[in-house]
Formats: sequence, structure tokens, C-alpha cells
Amino acid sequence: MPGKKLSFFSLLFIPLFSADGQQKFTLSGFVKDKATGEELIAGAVWVQDVKGIGAIANQYGFYVLSLPKGKYTIVSKLTGYKEQSQTIDLDRNIKFDWHLEEKENVMNEVQVIGVKESQNISTSNMGTEKLDIKETSKIPTLFGERDVLKIIQLLPGIKSAGEGNGNFHVRGGAADQNLVLLDEAHLYNPSHLLGFFSTFNGDVVKDVTIIKGNSPAQYGGRLSSVLDVRMREGNNQKFQTSGGLGLISSRLAIEGPIQKNKSSFLIAGRRSYADLFLKLIPKYADYVLFFNDLNLKANYQIDESNRIFVSGYIGEDQLGLSSDFGIKWGNKTGTIRWNRTFNANWFSNTSLIYSNYYSDSRIDGLGSEFNFNSQIRDWNLKQEFQYYPNNKNEWRFGFNSIHHSFMPTRFETGKSQPRESRYGWENAMFASNTFKADSLLTVEYGLRVSSYSVLGKGRFNILDKGLVQDSITLGQNQIGKTYLNLEPRISASIAFNSKTSLKAAYSRNTQSIHLLSNSTSTFPTDQWIGNSYNVKPELCDQFSLGFFRNLAENRFEFSVETYFKYLQNQVDYKNGAEIKTAPDVETELLYGIGRAYGLEFFLKKRTGRFTGWLGYTLSTTERKIEGINKGAWYLARQDRTHELSLVGMFQFTDRWSLSGNFVYYTGNAVTFPRGKYEINNAVYLFYPQRNTDRMPAYHRMDISIQYESRKTKKVESAWNFSIYNLYGRENAYAITLEQEDFGSGKFTAMQTALFRWVPGITYSFKF
Repeated sequence: MPGKKLSFFSLLFIPLFSADGQQKFTLSGFVKDKATGEELIAGAVWVQDVKGIGAIANQYGFYVLSLPKGKYTIVSKLTGYKEQSQTIDLDRNIKFDWHLEEKENVMNEVQVIGVKESQNISTSNMGTEKLDIKETSKIPTLFGERDVLKIIQLLPGIKSAGEGNGNFHVRGGAADQNLVLLDEAHLYNPSHLLGFFSTFNGDVVKDVTIIKGNSPAQYGGRLSSVLDVRMREGNNQKFQTSGGLGLISSRLAIEGPIQKNKSSFLIAGRRSYADLFLKLIPKYADYVLFFNDLNLKANYQIDESNRIFVSGYIGEDQLGLSSDFGIKWGNKTGTIRWNRTFNANWFSNTSLIYSNYYSDSRIDGLGSEFNFNSQIRDWNLKQEFQYYPNNKNEWRFGFNSIHHSFMPTRFETGKSQPRESRYGWENAMFASNTFKADSLLTVEYGLRVSSYSVLGKGRFNILDKGLVQDSITLGQNQIGKTYLNLEPRISASIAFNSKTSLKAAYSRNTQSIHLLSNSTSTFPTDQWIGNSYNVKPELCDQFSLGFFRNLAENRFEFSVETYFKYLQNQVDYKNGAEIKTAPDVETELLYGIGRAYGLEFFLKKRTGRFTGWLGYTLSTTERKIEGINKGAWYLARQDRTHELSLVGMFQFTDRWSLSGNFVYYTGNAVTFPRGKYEINNAVYLFYPQRNTDRMPAYHRMDISIQYESRKTKKVESAWNFSIYNLYGRENAYAITLEQEDFGSGKFTAMQTALFRWVPGITYSFKF
């Protein structure tokens, strides 16, 4: 009997390592940009002579092919670059780097998202999109600033948190359930000026990938999505300066080689200057309103097998009025990364990552000063190995260890009323395999084992229905309660032919840190907390199914995906909760379950003078929490039934292009009063069950025209003219009830709109 079990177990893994008996060699290396020397992510490399043999460069530009001894014609291609071929006599393991040359701006070769014509069909990835950074510069956004966060909100299943807001909801998830990474560092608030700008400077962004829930095992810690943003390394061939001048902000980037072909650097900064204009108007001279940020990156190639990267980001916002009030918040991140290729089949990435988000608010009134401040700081060690035993398998495995420091919102007025800082230790081990059985079947499966330990020092209350029943005191760095979770993931793609496939996926994700906010989107004064003796890890099981079809010789992509998410340990608040001033914020929290389900349609035209996409989402997001709506299901704040987006880009000539987009979505779920009552001559409003009403529907159209000057060897530049909200609709930002006369009992609903027409002019340059 034991022998039979071993035989069955072995059968599962024989396909992963089987060989055909022929002697095989490997061709490996990096796909690079010829002009800058930077590695290119997702470049395709394949064998022209043998059908179905190819590879896609990983997030560090590394690729591997395994082939029998022989002479082959190898081809490499990436959107926006000229196809390159090379004849290679493979009689040993060979390392070969591709240096792709960028295409000129030719009208009939304009392309949007995509690296290989049929990659969306053959891969097992679901709910995953990569943005073409060059094309995003043409899509109109608020104030004419290129913004990857605004662009991803035009994709199905990804919903804006509101007018001018940088936060987003993915497949019914809350804003804090998105893992946002900049060079592997966590960004806890990826927006400037309360969401009107994002923290991502378009001049330094190299690659943007959004994954809607069914993420590979190397990602973890959030329930809804992964937004993985990678910075450019800098030009290691020559010095360059680029930047842009806009109505609200300007930017400048400098890059160049430290040692040609071996090392480079990149420095980029931005600053808004709305506050400088305000000072010209006496009425607003005392207002403070600006942001600034700085991106830094450098790399050094030690030898052919080892390379070191160092990157950092510093960004801060300030908003205030003279000495009356002030809000300051910002992010600081740093990443030290070591890439190593042990041999042709093994690749390693080791990262030490620092992340710090803080906010500090001050209000002066009636002779007293009120202060709110909070912080979350992480130290993160991540190790990942990639192993390519053959062309059919790609293994990834490693670990991740994060030390969290939380400083909850501290409310101070006169005499300090501090809350204790909290600490947590989050760990994970992961392994996954992408198995290409043949050209028809691809399966990716993996397991992530995660844990979260509550760390001392401090006193921790144990609650029952919001009341303190007991407490536990932990010493410095003493481990308290530990939560352990298994997170399996599997996805599969069955390709009926080169143009049609059916995909299915299941994944479980765990989230151990939580954002406490009373609004539908994050605000600088919101606070992060970790698991405790009362707050348990949030869990999400997502099932998804999708049909993918390429049309008209791969010029069009069509897909329809459906998903269902079951969520556990969801956090909401008691009616009238005071999360900023309560001595123990956990006494204000309630816990329950949730569900989200929907249908997403996506049609994209990829090539030609006219490109763009149409996306539509039909969805529902609900919660069920004891103590809210008598324990019945209710709509989550981010629930929207319908969401429609239309994006189009037309290239008139080599230098002139026109772009536009239209968005429509159902208003957020809200709670409006249904009546009023009077006690002691005071009038109070009566609110029914939570989130039974809707904000008005939202829709707008944006348009932009871009002119690119004739490119020379030394200089290139472009002008972008845009209008946000072309037909001037006053979309509701908030609806409030105002009492006409104190004590009269008469209320009037007042709608606040942020924008009507917003023009934008941006001049971009590079020399």
C-alpha cells in the first residue's frame, strides 16, 4: 500500500521534469533597450524553426530557452521595438543578450497594450493587464498630468473611488485591499493632493502591471489586487534630461551612465505650484496647498552574473490655512536589490525594502490646539528564486518577512492622550510552477503559507461584543498571538486554437493589516492597524472564469470574465463610531462576511491608426455583519452596479494625435435620512438601514490633442492640450443636508461638485 501511494505521487510530478532523452542546452540572457541599456520586461523570445517554443522575459528582463543541440534562428520582439533575429549554433550553454531598437513613430504601427500577438490567449493569467507607458501619455486625465492610477481605472473591474480621487476598488474590494508596489516597496497612500495626482511620476515609470485578485504566489498580503510599478534604471549609454511643464505641476528627470555599459543613475523630481498662484490672490494668500516628490535609482553590474540596484522615493503633501489648521502626509521608500544568475537555469532576486507612511494634522480653535498623527513603518526582506528546468516549466519559490510598526492615530489636545504603538511580524513562504503541457494547455499552480504574529511591547485588550473582558501584557518583542494561513492558487488556460482560449482560476488571499476610514476613499488622517487578539486576518476566496478571443488577425482582443469572491473577517464600524478619539479603537469595530460577484466585458483594438478599448462591468458587493442592518446583507460603500469606459486614440499623422475617453458608473451606496424627530426642542435626523440609497450616476467625457515635434538625435518634445469633463457635467462629490434655520426643522439637500471644465496644457521634452 505505501508503494502504491508513492507511485501515484510520483506520477503527478513526472511531467514536470521529464525529458526526451536528447542532450539539451540552454540559451539565456536579458532583453535590453539598445539606446539606454535598460532591461525590458515581458520581451518575447522564440524559436522561428520550431513551433511552440518560446519564452517571455521576467520582471527583471531575464529569459531562458532549453533546446536540443543544433542551429536555430531565434527571434525577439516587444511592442514599440523592431523585431530582431539571430542565428545561433547551440552546441553548449550560451548566454546571449538582446539589444532591441525602438521603432520610429509610424502611423500604421501604433499599438496599445500587448507584447506578443497571441500571448493573451496562451498564458494562464486572468484579470491581468500591462500598460503601454508611451500610450498612457496620450490619454486625457485631470490637469493633463500623465497618471497610471487614472488609466487603470478605465479598465473593467477597476473602479475609481470618486471624482479626482487616486484610490480605486477592484472587483468589490475596499481601497486598502490593493497591494500597491513601487520597486517592490509598499505604498500605503499612492496619491497626492487628496487623490488628484498619484505618486507615480510618468517620466520614471518603466512597467505597470495590474492583477485583479488571482495573483501568483509570490504576491500576498492583500485581498483584491496587485499594482506592481517598476522604475526605470537610467540610461547607461549617454546622459539625458527630460521633463514637463504643466498648469499645476512640473517635473524634471536627469539620467546617465556612471560607467558606460555597466552602471547608471536616475534622479527625478516633481512639484506642484498651486500655492504660488494662491498667494497672488489676497483672499487666499494664507492657504498652503502643494506636493513634491523625488525618485532616485542607481545600479551597478558587478560581473556577468551579479547586479546591484538601489532605489528610493520621497513624497510629501501639505494642506492648510495659516495657523488655523494644517495637514501633512507622505511616503518614504527604499529598496536595495541584488540580482544573480547562478547558471543558465537559475535566477535569484534578493531585496531589502523600507517603507514609511505618516500623517500629521493640526487644528487650532477656541484657544485650543488639536493634533492627530499616525504612522506605519515596514522593514521587509524578500528572497525569490526562479528555476527553469526545461521549456515546459518555470518554478518560483522563496520567502518574505516584514516587521510592521503601527502608530495609531493619537488625539492630543492640551494634555497628551497617546495610544501605544503596535508591532507585528508578517512572514510567508511561497512556491509556484507554470507548466506548459503543450501549445493548448498551460497551468499555473502554487501555495503561499503566511503567518502574522502580534508583537510586544504593550497591553492588549480582549473584547467580547465591544466590551473589555480581559487583557494580556507582552514584553518588548515578545510574540503573542500568531495566525497561520494556507493560500493555494491555481489557474489554467485551454487554447482551442491560436486565437481562442478558455481560462479558469481559484485563489485564496489573506490580509493582516487593515485601514480604518469612515469615508469611501482613503484620507491622510485614516489609520492602519494590524491583527490583534480581536482583529483577525481577512480572507478572500476568488473563483473566476474567462473566455478570450482574438479577432481580425489579432488586431482586436475580446474577453469576458466572471468572478465570485467570498470574504471572511471583514471589518466595519458601529453606528456613530469614533475611530480617531476612542481610547481603544477596536471597541468601535464589528466583524462579518462579504461577497462580491460580477461580469466584465473587454474589447480592445490593438493596432492601426485608431486604437483603444471598450470596457463594461456588471457587479454587486455586499457585507453581512452582526450589529448592522439587524444582521442582514447590505451593500458595501464601494458597490456600483454598472461601470462603462470607452477609450480611443487616433493618430492623424506622425506628429498629431487625438485621444478621448468617456466614463459612466452607478453612484456609490450611501445612507440618507428618511425622517426627523425632536427631543428637548432639538431636531434630529432618522437614518434607516445602512447603504440603502445611491448617489447620482456619474459620467463625463475627456479629450486631448497631442503634437510631437520632429524627433532629432538630440531633442524630442511634445505638447498636450486637454479638457477634462468636456460637456461640463456637475457630478456630485457630496450631498449634505443643511438646516435652513436653527431649530426650524427644515432641511435642504445641498450637492457639492468639484469640477466642470478643467483645461490642461503640458509641454514635455527630452534631450
